[in-house]
Amino acid sequence: MEGGIMIKKAAKLSILALCGGLAVGCASTGDISGLQSQIDALKAETSGATSTAEQAAVSAANAERAAASAEATANETSAKLDRMFKKSMSK
Repeated sequence: MEGGIMIKKAAKLSILALCGGLAVGCASTGDISGLQSQIDALKAETSGATSTAEQAAVSAANAERAAASAEATANETSAKLDRMFKKSMSK
């Protein structure tokens, strides 16, 4: 008898859990629309962030080229000064 009661209780709990799950798990059209609008907003933000990152990468590449050019100019100037100093010391 006790086994039959346990089976009935388990069946009742299963049915109750199933009904609760269906009630909670069902999303309304409004909920889905709200989620879709949030997804669309996040896509727009992501696109904007990607664009900003691409612009930053271009700016960084430009800065790197400018720094390399400045370094080359500084090295040339240093070499000229060394030659001028050596000439003045040899006279």
